[in-house]
Amino acid sequence: MSPPRVLIVDDEPQILRALRANLEARDYLVLTAATGKQAVIEIADGAPDLVILDLGLPDISGLEVLQSLRSWSDVPVIVVSARSSDPDKIRALDEGADDYLTKPFSMGELLARVRAALRRHPSIEAAAVLATEDFTIDFARGSVEVGGAPVHLTPIEWKIVTVLVRAEDRLVTQRHLLDEVWGEEFENESGYLRVHMTHIRRKLEPVPAQPRYFRTEPGIGYRFSRPGAPAEA
Repeated sequence: MSPPRVLIVDDEPQILRALRANLEARDYLVLTAATGKQAVIEIADGAPDLVILDLGLPDISGLEVLQSLRSWSDVPVIVVSARSSDPDKIRALDEGADDYLTKPFSMGELLARVRAALRRHPSIEAAAVLATEDFTIDFARGSVEVGGAPVHLTPIEWKIVTVLVRAEDRLVTQRHLLDEVWGEEFENESGYLRVHMTHIRRKLEPVPAQPRYFRTEPGIGYRFSRPGAPAEA
């Protein structure tokens, strides 16, 4: 069995060096990133078993990294931050962090939390790229290609696609999609979904009127699957 892979995301070189040395001394395989964008790429390409994430990064915030990551991966994340207020902790946990440790911390406590997180998530592999016969979506890089050519999805279209792909082969109700994408106050606005699903199909489906991937369950919701018999739009 190969040792766990841990990605450390922090822009302070001395912290990176200290964490790397302590983790490698305990036989972890260590990856590092000093920016949020680099972190997302490392998670996609390096498939770590756990991420140690600082919130104060020089490009995008650690919270933005969490938001991006949680759209396509369940890899456990331990936030380490100098921000000690309850609102900061609550937001990080609400965005998908598994644990929160305030700087300065003892190395023993961090290592204990690493072991605990790995016990809860023994074998997680990030699926950063969805490749079908007709299109490819790279969730880590936020890019879509159809026939090798880039295709632009609007932020709303991206959110809808993400929710449906994460629930692959399972029905997602209209209410759940509206809640996830727009919020609870829009739970009855099913017309919004019909319009955006039409645009998504025009961009991604080989025959938009006979969708292979993004299917309608009439009166209930939508389902992403690949591929199968055409469903009624």
